[in-house]
Amino acid sequence: MTMNYNASGRIDILDVAIIIPAYNEAVTIREVICRFHAAMPEATYVIVDNRSTDGTAEIARRALNDCGASGMVLYEGRPGKANAVRLAFHEVQASVYVMVDADMTYHPEDLPKMLAPVLEKRADLVIGDRQSTGHYLQENKRPLHVFGNRLVINLVNWLFHSDLKDIMSGYRVMTHRFVEHTPILRGGFELETESTIFALSNRFRIVEVPIHYTDRPAGSTSKLNTVRDGIRVCMTIFGILMNYRPMFFFGTIAFLCAGTGLALGLLPVMEYIQHRYVYRVPTAILSMGLMVLSVLFSGIALILSNVNNHFMALFEITMMSRRSGNAAPLLMRKLGKDAQAKKTTKARQPSFSTV
Repeated sequence: MTMNYNASGRIDILDVAIIIPAYNEAVTIREVICRFHAAMPEATYVIVDNRSTDGTAEIARRALNDCGASGMVLYEGRPGKANAVRLAFHEVQASVYVMVDADMTYHPEDLPKMLAPVLEKRADLVIGDRQSTGHYLQENKRPLHVFGNRLVINLVNWLFHSDLKDIMSGYRVMTHRFVEHTPILRGGFELETESTIFALSNRFRIVEVPIHYTDRPAGSTSKLNTVRDGIRVCMTIFGILMNYRPMFFFGTIAFLCAGTGLALGLLPVMEYIQHRYVYRVPTAILSMGLMVLSVLFSGIALILSNVNNHFMALFEITMMSRRSGNAAPLLMRKLGKDAQAKKTTKARQPSFSTV
């Protein structure tokens, strides 16, 4: 597959682009490129070096040349997987995007069945499901990571009434339309969770495909940290609730404030009824403050919920307008062809004259 640059300096539309973000993956990057190229030689491979210090970029360039793969190596100086993938999405346009980690935990043999739902126009986002096959539990040596994954998955399924099995998988296939409309707002490994939630919230079609998963090979070091990433998972859960379900999040806070305020307020009220005097003045003030907070949080919940609904409507309008813009030229070309065909047919019809 050849690469051509358009007037804006970006790469013209390709068939399939395989995005491989890499940070200090010198041990595995060559095997990833060569094995995936053997499975899909017609794809274009985009390796994004995320400030590696172990020669990952040089090894990737040599691997592309040795395997005869079409592709490039980009450099992203800002740390974080999401920043690396964001750069690739901005620099490369493709009909279909594949995202895979550079640690050789995912298998190229699963790529054809992951591409199938997109090529058959049944999905906008295909997620490689590590959980259903049981391989992830067998291979993963970090039980707290498994617990965090389950916590986030259960929360997302509950909030969006979905039945996803593995929203944090790094093996994904995406359509051009999905990539074009999906914002990447965070910089780290929250990328998978963020994009999945965006897809659920905006009703993109998601298909999960069971895949094989193996742990990192010997000599390859994981970049994940249990404590740091545990905090990030908690912040991700907090952000999901606040940004995507503001009525539930702020409404719950308002309800708790109101309930606590009423419970505390009963003490001064009962005291006044019995003694005609309020001795617990601080308790009365705290109760009033909690009731005021309850009203404020209720207002925030209503306002943000309406704002969310407004932006969802704008997103749908934008999607429809782009579809209409793409469909109009096709319709005009079809009408033009029909009109030309009618003229041709009319010109070919014999004419008869009477004497």
